[in-house]
Amino acid sequence: MVNIRDLDPSASPLDYYGAELRCLREDAKLTQSGLGGIVFCTGSLIGQIENARKVPTREFSERIDAALNTGGTFSRLVGLVLRSQLPVWFQEYAEMEAKAAYLSTYQCQIVYGLLQTPEYARAVIRVDHADRVDTMVAARMERQRILTRGTPPVLWVVLDEAVLHREIGGREVMRKQLAHLLGLRDRPWLNIQVLPFAVGQHAGMMGSFNLLRFDDDPDLHYCESYDSGHMTANPQVIRERSVGYALLQAEALSPARSATLIARVMEERYGKHPEPDGRAVA
Repeated sequence: MVNIRDLDPSASPLDYYGAELRCLREDAKLTQSGLGGIVFCTGSLIGQIENARKVPTREFSERIDAALNTGGTFSRLVGLVLRSQLPVWFQEYAEMEAKAAYLSTYQCQIVYGLLQTPEYARAVIRVDHADRVDTMVAARMERQRILTRGTPPVLWVVLDEAVLHREIGGREVMRKQLAHLLGLRDRPWLNIQVLPFAVGQHAGMMGSFNLLRFDDDPDLHYCESYDSGHMTANPQVIRERSVGYALLQAEALSPARSATLIARVMEERYGKHPEPDGRAVA
């Protein structure tokens, strides 16, 4: 059994989650091992989560809700817990992203976070956060839940062609990532365009940026540097970047032609090709 330590439930969402789990488990007269057996994990994991030393997953939370008959308490709470694991400077943006009715983004280096596969996200996050990969991947996947809710935001993505060719995580990871992008084509509220190399200079040369539009609040512009994000509702910035984004959309390939290019790069660059001995490699 993990040593029990006192928690201040108000210290963080993770501490609150752990304190509630311990309280409800004890009310149910279950040991950590006993509850672990019901939800298919070790008692040690239960203890780590109760002590706020391990971040719970959504699947774990759903099993706990069923085991303790909580009415969905932990499934509702885990979203807040996972969001709190995002970098502090990014959390405010993530909250606004979840409220937006319309999202538009230009990405010059990597696939937009809402469209990343877990494997691709893991490779990206590992560069700067090798000690927190699992937690931050889970937090990024949690962000993506806004795309599957009843009324998802309209999402328009312009990817620089360089994003398709930059090999993140290896060829198999890239193949799955590009296949995932192609799999999103049938969603009427989501459009992906590729800005081809042939365009040359363009309105996004200062770097990646996002524009967020809301039903009842002012539009927001967001961009980030190495370790910080900047969000503004300044009307002049919104006007300039909105015009810039419109120019990017106009110069980018249509969604249909973009899908053709993505498919071609996926097969030609990341497809299975035989080695000299005839064996296929990914």
